[in-house]
Amino acid sequence: MNILYPERMYADDSVEREVFGPDAKIVMRDAASLADIAPADRAGVEGLMIFRFWAPGEELAKFPNLKAVVRMGVGYDRVDRAWCAANNVIVANVPDYGTMEVADSAMALVLSLRRGIVLYHETQRGPSPAAWTQIETQLIQRMSAQTFGIIGLGRIGTAVALRAKAFGFNVVFFDPLRPNGADLAIGVRRAKSLDELLAQSDVLSIHTPQTPETINMIGARELALLPQDAIVVNTARGRIIDLEALEAALRSGHLAGAGLDVIPVEPPVEPVPSLLRAYRDKEKWLEGRLIICPHSAFHTRHAWADIRRKSAETMAAALSGAPQNVISPESY
Repeated sequence: MNILYPERMYADDSVEREVFGPDAKIVMRDAASLADIAPADRAGVEGLMIFRFWAPGEELAKFPNLKAVVRMGVGYDRVDRAWCAANNVIVANVPDYGTMEVADSAMALVLSLRRGIVLYHETQRGPSPAAWTQIETQLIQRMSAQTFGIIGLGRIGTAVALRAKAFGFNVVFFDPLRPNGADLAIGVRRAKSLDELLAQSDVLSIHTPQTPETINMIGARELALLPQDAIVVNTARGRIIDLEALEAALRSGHLAGAGLDVIPVEPPVEPVPSLLRAYRDKEKWLEGRLIICPHSAFHTRHAWADIRRKSAETMAAALSGAPQNVISPESY
């Protein structure tokens, strides 16, 4: 086996040696992108590991012996799957890491908004803190008085549904790919359409992969369908929500708040989206209503260890002829 890690993530290759065996060639580089990989490193590579890099077809074509690409994470939108399918290159991900972390983070965002934790934190800081009393706002709501809507009942969506139930929410989901009975298995309700879900979701939590069908799935029309004073949480992919539409819904007061672990372009580049700029500038109208994290919901030291070993195991399986976690062409 000849495996390339173009983004140096670890101090050594001890774990990889355990998985791939002593005879494997494991190359770790600290490149800025795939384009910076030297031709000598590309020549024999059979397995390519991708974490934060983008892997377009024109760069993958420079690896003449490529057999498999493993996305070291759940989302696989960074890899040109169409090129891989056309060139018989396996694409796999690591769906069984970070599930608990992302689900916990989604709930933490919801609770921080709906219980006013961030609002009180922000208003009590500084030399002129707010009065030592509660703030009357529609942002703060009782959990059991709300419907918690989930888009995508996969591993993470299911974990979120169970957590939301434990907090007393009325949980409903929309996922056309889930078989009949998925709702009965965990005791939640199923919406027959996205519009039906949105119309009743006081809290909307997004847990779907980024595909051509889900890019800008939540735009101005969809946000308008949410009940007055709803909140939106996205720990999936940034391009699923139209950021300008989200800003407009927050400015108008239709949405009470939002929590984002992901944004359309990461890290943000100029011109920075106006919602992010308003957040950074601590504009008063957003006080306590918006939380932005740097795509960190997955991260704990435990998850970091999982992704390292599970990614290597996934690549070893692909190169040994017994692939697992394969992303099928139907998912493209």
